[in-house]
Amino acid sequence: MSSDDPAKNIALYPWYQFCRNLVFWQAIWFLFFQNRLSAAEAILLYAIYDIGTTALEVPSGYLSDRIGRRFTLIASAIAGVLGVLLLSFGGGFAAFALAQVFLGASTAFNSGTDSAVLFESLNAQDRQDEVEAQELKAWRFGFAALALSAVLGGAMSYYSEVLPFLTSALASGAVLVICLKFSEPPHRAGTIPQGSELLRLASLRPALTQPVLAWLFLLSVLMYGFSHLPFVFGQPFILEALADVGLAAEAPVVSGATSAVMMLLSVATSLIALRLRHAIGLPAILMLAFAMQIVLVAVLALTNSLFAIVLLFFRMVPNSLSQPFILARTQPLLADDSRATYLSLRSFCARLLFAGSLYLASLSTTTSGQMVYAELQQVLGWYVTIGVVALAALVVWARRIRIEPPPTVSA
Repeated sequence: MSSDDPAKNIALYPWYQFCRNLVFWQAIWFLFFQNRLSAAEAILLYAIYDIGTTALEVPSGYLSDRIGRRFTLIASAIAGVLGVLLLSFGGGFAAFALAQVFLGASTAFNSGTDSAVLFESLNAQDRQDEVEAQELKAWRFGFAALALSAVLGGAMSYYSEVLPFLTSALASGAVLVICLKFSEPPHRAGTIPQGSELLRLASLRPALTQPVLAWLFLLSVLMYGFSHLPFVFGQPFILEALADVGLAAEAPVVSGATSAVMMLLSVATSLIALRLRHAIGLPAILMLAFAMQIVLVAVLALTNSLFAIVLLFFRMVPNSLSQPFILARTQPLLADDSRATYLSLRSFCARLLFAGSLYLASLSTTTSGQMVYAELQQVLGWYVTIGVVALAALVVWARRIRIEPPPTVSA
């Protein structure tokens, strides 16, 4: 493949997101760990995943900016294959923890670099105005894959709890093949000379202090945590709700079906997201999305009825209404030589904060057996309180700065 083929990168990008999101174990991972270890250790394993990602977030962004996007994505794919294989064949807390580190590394190397490949490839063809539409297209591909793999993974677990992990390993292999087909997107010449690494890192300071980027940075950090709360606690929640009606044995399949509907609703929302964003404006749609996340967590804290499982269907809707637009607003404000570093730093902060909160949550949960709803209710209640305060602060701040990009002036 030629080294200057941005059009092929753009065509491959949705399929990269599709294969990367074929996560067949997503609907059973907590139950898988809880059955072999305990609820507290299952939470800690997710925290280890986040810590593994966090430790490599900024270095991976720097690697992407310094060495190249393609190399970094290939490293991400290899780490993903190793992590899922270790989950398939490992046993005990230590092996699972190492697998989580590999998966965390895979996420870190992908973080920011995938979007940078898309934006820079579009930029090279003077198609920057397509970034929102292209991000939404990739979003649909990714969440269609999540929906498909969720329902299939839940069904696979009836035959073998390991089968969803093995199938995910094959999908990770497909990701590696696509990464090998990517070309390095052209970069605009930077003002920082190669080798001046302290200057390169210092170049992030204006981005971090620019009001719009700072506001989007904080919002992204908060929304990451609130998006993942139902992911971490959704499976024990479903198990508790089904146990009350004598259907605990159906938890893996119900969890898979719930995740599938969740992702399909996200895809459907993405079809109207762009029109809604233009109708109500960028600040309003982002605040709406964050508020929806908080309300969902609040409902899970108030009731463990089957009705609450239905509300889990809407977990990813706020992401469809926010993430593509946050990326589209952020990318043009960043320099090519620090773009992935900035995005990785943002993920670093989000994961560090969430991992820390999960560690605190694990201290108030059982160290043996399954998590009970009373423990879950207490944990989620604290998250809701923090979320409401943060939402109010973001609304006040948004009124003082220009979140909406300036209108494009045609020649």
